[in-house]
Amino acid sequence: MPVEQRSFEPGTDVLIRKVDSHLAAVRAGLGGPELELAERLALALRELVVSTAQASAADRGQVRAAVHYFVLRRESRGRLLSVRSLAAAQRVVNKVVLQLGRPDLLVESRRDLPAREPDLPAADVAVH
Repeated sequence: MPVEQRSFEPGTDVLIRKVDSHLAAVRAGLGGPELELAERLALALRELVVSTAQASAADRGQVRAAVHYFVLRRESRGRLLSVRSLAAAQRVVNKVVLQLGRPDLLVESRRDLPAREPDLPAADVAVH
């Protein structure tokens, strides 16, 4: 009987499943910018979980704490996260991202992103 080799540490699959199942629950009640923020947080957390699978116990512990904060943090009544709660999770995830030296995974909310100016064709740009 062939044995399937796993590419992740045992806790990695569990953490990714927690993030994914929580995101699925959040999708039922959130929309717009809040849902986009939750999806970006989930994406960053999945990447952190995978990238720290072979890291030190301290680094894995920070990622595990960020996942649990995202999954378990509730400031509203009921099953859904409030916007304030997502902002708190964003701060926690971004703190861990920076501590682990992964600024490429910083999660910015839509209001934090600069308004993008339309690209002008090179022929329309006057040089003085």
